[in-house]
Formats: sequence, C-alpha cells, structure tokens
Amino acid sequence: MPHTHIPHTHVHVRLATADDRPLMERLWLMFRHDMSEFSAITPRPDGTFRTDRLDAAFTDADRVPYLLTADESPVGLAFVRGLAGPVRVLNSFFVVRGARRSGIGLRAVRDVLARHPGPWEVAFQDDNAPAVRFWRRVAREVAGDAWTEEHRPVPGRPELPPDSWIAFHVPAAGTR
Repeated sequence: MPHTHIPHTHVHVRLATADDRPLMERLWLMFRHDMSEFSAITPRPDGTFRTDRLDAAFTDADRVPYLLTADESPVGLAFVRGLAGPVRVLNSFFVVRGARRSGIGLRAVRDVLARHPGPWEVAFQDDNAPAVRFWRRVAREVAGDAWTEEHRPVPGRPELPPDSWIAFHVPAAGTR
C-alpha cells in the first residue's frame, strides 16, 4: 500500500505539552514496538510497553519531551534528559517509518540538539544498523571528527549486548 509522501522541506520540533500526552503515548507505543526487535522486550498484558521514560519526560524537571511534526502530521518524538547536569542525553528519539529516509530525522535531531548546547550522549544498539548509520552521521555533522563511541552495559539487563554510546559537543548558536 503506498504511503503519503512526507515533504523534505518542513519539519517542526516543539515542546510537547500535557495536551499532547495522548498523541505522545501513541508515538511511544510505535517507538517501543520498533525497539522490541533489538531489546527483547514484549508488551505488558494490556498491549502497552513500559512508560517510565515517557512519564519522566512530562514530570521530571531535568527532562523535556519534544513532538516532531511535518506539516500537520505527527512524525516522531524526542526525549532529552540531563538538562541540569553536565551532559545532556537524548534518551529516546523516534521517527515514524513513513517519514524515515526523507531527511526529517536529521533535521529534527539537529533542532533538538541546538536547543541545548554543550556535551551530549546518545545510545543505540549495534544490531540496529539504520540507527548505527544515523547516529554516526549526526555526530559527524554536528562535531566533525570530535566525537567518541564506546560500549556500555545496559543497566539491569546483563542478558543484553552492551549499548553503543556516542558522545559529542554541540556548540552554542553562532559559535563553532
């Protein structure tokens, strides 16, 4: 079945509000479903996935949720944590499948990163080849050669392979 073409030229990133919560829950469900392929997670009996990161994004002052849209269509989400700490962490980033490979994800993540200059870290799974390519490209475009990648164990999940973590610095607007 053909899908609607997502324009290459427009992506909007905005802070998600309490009114956006039902929409963000639906996007979260899609994100966790996609991630279940790499994380060996399954839904709870009611068909939902754990929502601790989603809940914290809306309630923890050290975190912020962003809604990604193209025109009027929701196309993804981004959750940032560590706003008050020395390093910001993009601990959830998702673009719906129909909008992938259109440039929307790259433009959206650059917008999110630019809102919080300074040191950043992003985790992903090595088995997720598109994520590996995407996050390495983001690091190169944002930081040139000044980024690192390392493996770290998944907290509380010794049965899982370690996550890959990319670290880089986002300059303040107007500096480089």
